[in-house]
Amino acid sequence: MKLARLLPLTLLICSSLLAAQNPPQTPAPAKPADDYSGMYSFLREGEFVQITVEDDGRVTGFVSRYGDSDSDRGTFLNQFFKQGKLDGTKLSFTTETVHGVWFDFKGTVERGEGKAPGDEAYYVVKGTLTGYHTDADKKVTSKSQEVTFKSFPREA
Repeated sequence: MKLARLLPLTLLICSSLLAAQNPPQTPAPAKPADDYSGMYSFLREGEFVQITVEDDGRVTGFVSRYGDSDSDRGTFLNQFFKQGKLDGTKLSFTTETVHGVWFDFKGTVERGEGKAPGDEAYYVVKGTLTGYHTDADKKVTSKSQEVTFKSFPREA
């Protein structure tokens, strides 16, 4: 009889101890399975865009391109991102204005034809790039085009 009363109490104590050993775990914030950070081709041979994805989906980086106005033709220009965002695979960025020119991109990041991260085009950035140009009279013109930027091979 004493044993019959003691058994439920013993089970209760043991289960309480087991529950106390494993406190509920709060899941870590989900990190994207793919890291799209890296260097990608840009419009012309020798030009590129550097994309860095931060933990919170914020995107930093810059476009490195050749100038094409009379005053900077052939000069290498860096245009840093004023803002950038990655939401899943949806990528957008806007560059700072340099010599009256800035870019706005809206599109996606996708797996490309590269077989491994060390291959060219392991990732591709596809979407619409709009280039804006301010002339001497402060008139802004824009030109949009569909683009595909291929990732450069990553070092092992």
